[in-house]
Amino acid sequence: MLHPVGPLPAAVYWRRRLLVLALLLAVLGGGGWLVVAALTGSDGGTATSAAAATTDAADPSDEPPALEQVVPSLASVPTPTPAPGPAAEPEPAPASPTPGGPCGDDAIGLEVRAPGSAPVGGKPTFELVVTNTSSVPCVRVLDAGLQEVLLLDAAGNRVWGSNDCFPETSSDTRTLAPGESVVFPLTWGGLTSEPSCAAERTTPAPGQYVLRGRLDTKTSADTAITLG
Repeated sequence: MLHPVGPLPAAVYWRRRLLVLALLLAVLGGGGWLVVAALTGSDGGTATSAAAATTDAADPSDEPPALEQVVPSLASVPTPTPAPGPAAEPEPAPASPTPGGPCGDDAIGLEVRAPGSAPVGGKPTFELVVTNTSSVPCVRVLDAGLQEVLLLDAAGNRVWGSNDCFPETSSDTRTLAPGESVVFPLTWGGLTSEPSCAAERTTPAPGQYVLRGRLDTKTSADTAITLG
């Protein structure tokens, strides 16, 4: 191998060997380059595809719109303002009577004055008080037959009435000045009664009671009294 044998000079055979070796190296080098190029091209394509996919995924134009873009914020939705309702009309003040005319129920005050307590079977004195609460003089009928004081128990049951057994009659029409009061005293006998005094009269049981006055169609507030 190292000493070529043949009719030609040895240099010729060495040149031929070098040429074949060069061709072999060229072929091997070219094949290696093709393999590297193929591998590099495959990786580049994959990277390109991945980059494209990443770009497509990152493209905001392909993303679904945010919720606040689809459903508007409640703060941005105008709230309808309800139309104002009609203003409540103030209650009309009681009409004042004509000076010198009748005192209506709205023009007078009525109350029952009594001691806070009384013994069972005692004979306390009550007062029915009528007052002109208007700003002008007016006329009111104060007949005794129109006056009454009732005693009611805690359940609201009628116990006694001032006109049950001893009704009185009188003709009493007065002109009351503004703020003027008229007092009608009466004494209770301490016994129960019913209209027309038909039932047996007894002493009421100890306890809490109220007195209620009346002048014709005008009724007073209740006044508390304790019997004991």
